[in-house]
Amino acid sequence: MKRFLSMIMVFTMVFTLGIVAHAAEMPAAEPPKFSITIENAQPGHTYEAYQIFAATLFENEDQEKVLSDIKWGTGVTTAAETKFGKAADKAKELTDSDAARTFANELETFLNGENAKPSVAGEGSYTISDLEAGYYLIKDKDKSVSGNDAYTSYIMEVVGNVSATPKSSVPQVEKKVQDTNDSTNVTTGWQDSADYDIGDDVPFQLTATLADNVSSYKSYKIVFHDTLSAGLTYNKDAQVMFNGTDVTGHFEIGPGSTGNTLTITCDDVKAFNATNGSVITVNYTAKLNEQAVVGSTGNPNEVYLEYSNNPNPSGTGKVGQTPKDKVIVFTYEAVVNKTNEEDQPLEGAGFTLYKKDKNGDFQPVGEEVKGDKMTTFTWKGIDDGEYRLEETTTPKGYNTMEPITFNITAEHDIQSDEPKLTELKSDNVVFTGNNTAGTLEATVVNHPGLVLPSTGGVGTTMFYALGGILILVAGAMLLLKKRSPGNA
Repeated sequence: MKRFLSMIMVFTMVFTLGIVAHAAEMPAAEPPKFSITIENAQPGHTYEAYQIFAATLFENEDQEKVLSDIKWGTGVTTAAETKFGKAADKAKELTDSDAARTFANELETFLNGENAKPSVAGEGSYTISDLEAGYYLIKDKDKSVSGNDAYTSYIMEVVGNVSATPKSSVPQVEKKVQDTNDSTNVTTGWQDSADYDIGDDVPFQLTATLADNVSSYKSYKIVFHDTLSAGLTYNKDAQVMFNGTDVTGHFEIGPGSTGNTLTITCDDVKAFNATNGSVITVNYTAKLNEQAVVGSTGNPNEVYLEYSNNPNPSGTGKVGQTPKDKVIVFTYEAVVNKTNEEDQPLEGAGFTLYKKDKNGDFQPVGEEVKGDKMTTFTWKGIDDGEYRLEETTTPKGYNTMEPITFNITAEHDIQSDEPKLTELKSDNVVFTGNNTAGTLEATVVNHPGLVLPSTGGVGTTMFYALGGILILVAGAMLLLKKRSPGNA
């Protein structure tokens, strides 16, 4: 029995040793591999994934996937540990998205490009495959960022196949104008078109809505590039507002590099606490001058925004620009043709045009328009409102015409990328509107005065004739009387 038991023990030990040896010779299990899919990726961008932290993946008792034994990953250089300390301690600090974005920026100079995982473009998406569990920095390749969009970088935890949709990181800008009717004193809201008289101050507003990743930038620069038409002169009164506070002092305001342009520049909007999605407005006025274009072409004005588009330290100085936004200021012209009753041009007249103000009084639009040889009279640079035309100099031999009162009304696109003048008219049939030319034209007729008999004219002639006849009769009677027999 002892021999039998000894043999069983020997065989058991041998068998056990064989299993252990066999187990030792089996290859270690490969760690699972995952992918990151970037949805709705911006056209023209190429994304890369850098493993920042490597870790062991396991499921806890609640069947949640957990990363443990966190170490620095293959996507960073060995200098990262010197700079940031232990990987596990640094990972604990990434408690929210702002902290993650800040850390992503700090890693810029510690990335190991040799171990970057490139993306594969798909239909509106990118897929980065063959990733082990851990934390990854997803970033644009520098060369993929165009001048009109922005650089993106963010950190993701990978414990399975995941997807992400990069948020918009491009700001927006728009330009608006207000319209005021002088006769009714009614002012519109901010819109894309208006009409004004030459000499009026036109109010403009520029609005910039910042990108949603401003907080990830060390500094964030914006520049409003505003172009005024030749018919508008900037009044040097720009005011910049943020959250109801005047922040003009943070901006440099001056002429642009070419033409009739205006630049409004802030090197860092974070200096006055602007952040993701903040709205900054600029209000200013410009005077409509004598170079203003009459008619449907109008006086267009455009703005675009230049902005920082790379939050990483190496991206300093890199900028993009938004599309341009346009508004148009229209102005019109009144034309009066003077004729006689035979529809022939009549010289020698003079006219004064008056416009009703907000107090109900008619004020002259400039001085009287007249000339010895003038038969056509024009008033360039007027807008909608109530007017009165008076003949203040009358041609000799003609009667002064009655004043003509008329309203000018105009319709133009108030919300449009390309505002158009759609209708120009008057409520007085004497005037005819021309949308393209931007004119209201009328023909007015002067009638000659009546030739009335002057005092004593016809009567005196009759008396002279009758007196002469009486003298002749009296002389004849006297002559006959002398020849009668009784007077011999």
